[in-house]
Amino acid sequence: MHNTELYCVLRNTFFRSDMSMLARLFSIAMTESVKRARCIIGTHNGKFHCDEVLACRLLKSLPEYQHAEIVRSRDPGKLDECDIVVDVGGVYDPERHRYDHHQRSFDRAMNSLNPNFPWTTKLSSAGLIYFHFGHKVIAHMLGESETAENIDVIYHKVYENFIEEIDAVDNGIRQADETPRYKVTTTLSSRVGFLNPPWNVKGLDERKQFDLAMDLVGAEFEDRVHSYHKIWLPARDLVKTAIEKRHEVDSSGQIILLENCGCPWKEHLFDLEEKMGIEGVIKFALFQDSNGTWRVQCVPDKVHNFTNRLSLKEEWCGFRDDELSQLSGIPGCVFVHANGFIGGNKSKEGVLKMAQETLRAASQQTSEQ
Repeated sequence: MHNTELYCVLRNTFFRSDMSMLARLFSIAMTESVKRARCIIGTHNGKFHCDEVLACRLLKSLPEYQHAEIVRSRDPGKLDECDIVVDVGGVYDPERHRYDHHQRSFDRAMNSLNPNFPWTTKLSSAGLIYFHFGHKVIAHMLGESETAENIDVIYHKVYENFIEEIDAVDNGIRQADETPRYKVTTTLSSRVGFLNPPWNVKGLDERKQFDLAMDLVGAEFEDRVHSYHKIWLPARDLVKTAIEKRHEVDSSGQIILLENCGCPWKEHLFDLEEKMGIEGVIKFALFQDSNGTWRVQCVPDKVHNFTNRLSLKEEWCGFRDDELSQLSGIPGCVFVHANGFIGGNKSKEGVLKMAQETLRAASQQTSEQ
């Protein structure tokens, strides 16, 4: 072999060797970089509950935690290595990203963390993560700005109708003081509990069951957020317009007309009444149902109560059709519920008359007392 050919062979050999070495060094460097950049969420091992499952799932929905590893342990040494710890460790310190609620000194509620919030239920790890990350989670999910007004409205709605229940259940807070008449065993917290490996089944992967629980709570949380965003929130403007135009419907200002059939109106009404300084004024809502029948529904005294600010006339309750029309003197009547909270008529004018006649009778009764 000539010297020139030998040089080329040796050069190529060393070049390939150098490239291979560089590739190995690059791979090692990348591995170390990933290890350093890897984010770790810590929570306890053993039986899992809805609060820490949801807390982990909410964090995993954010870009910075999307690829985070979840370490389930009660070992303080392992938890110290975690970037964020939920529901274990005996520490609540948001600056260090430690979010436990089991320590004796813990008494935080949404109201104590932010006096502008009305909720006083003691927080679980789910509520703590929601308080600190909830706006960001919802904004990212909906692709909107974290400071947008509708994000804040949905944030409040989701806590009151989703998260608070989980906080209360995990902290053993009963829904009512009296003994309940029946058991409710299909709550989200119950269904998460059922995913824990049974005591008499061997070999079931606890981590796999934890992941299934995260999928369950994640799907329900996302469904709730999107439902409020796409279905519940758009009704707010309709209710606001109806309130603003209530004097065009009836001079008393106590009747609103909802232009879209069956939109969710009660919670918006109570919230907007408070903001507009007219709490308790509106007594009836008129709307058309999906079958084309007009309804007059009483406004409850509280948003989830069955007691009305003013019920339809007692003598109409339980009657239907022609008999009700003859009794009331209002043509086209369809029904009045036995409890007087809702009635129907074939026309808009008919339900308006039913509401107006009830208001007139109530006013007369008051003046006679």
